[in-house]
Amino acid sequence: MLRYQENGELHKDFHGTTNTTLNYIAGKYGVDALKTILRKTGRDVYKSIREKLARGDASELLEHLNWFFYREGAEFKLTVGKDEIRFEVMECPAIKHLKKLGLEPSVHICLQTSEVNAGMCEGTPWKSSVEKKGAAHCVQIFRKEEKA
Repeated sequence: MLRYQENGELHKDFHGTTNTTLNYIAGKYGVDALKTILRKTGRDVYKSIREKLARGDASELLEHLNWFFYREGAEFKLTVGKDEIRFEVMECPAIKHLKKLGLEPSVHICLQTSEVNAGMCEGTPWKSSVEKKGAAHCVQIFRKEEKA
């Protein structure tokens, strides 16, 4: 069961606030500080996902990806293999909503995804990466690696 699973009304305008915050932190404190904050968010806010990944259980990560992107009405494809999870998002719901609001997506918006995912995988056998396929199209990859 997801630790955080909102079921009430969805307020997509949080994407605007997040977008502004990404730009503010990067501008005021630098991109390295932004990366640190995002990675810590992935590690600490999604602690239960990270703890399960450390035990070899990707079920909560899968539930998280499915739930939040389904909830936003995003088109996505989730492919699960033994040691790899590929999560293709055809049009990022954050970028789509920012454009609807007339806001320019932050240059750091994809960094948010890659660093939060890296934080969720920190200290686990899983590593993450993001392949950008277009302006709002990406593939998030989670790969289980053997310990050295």
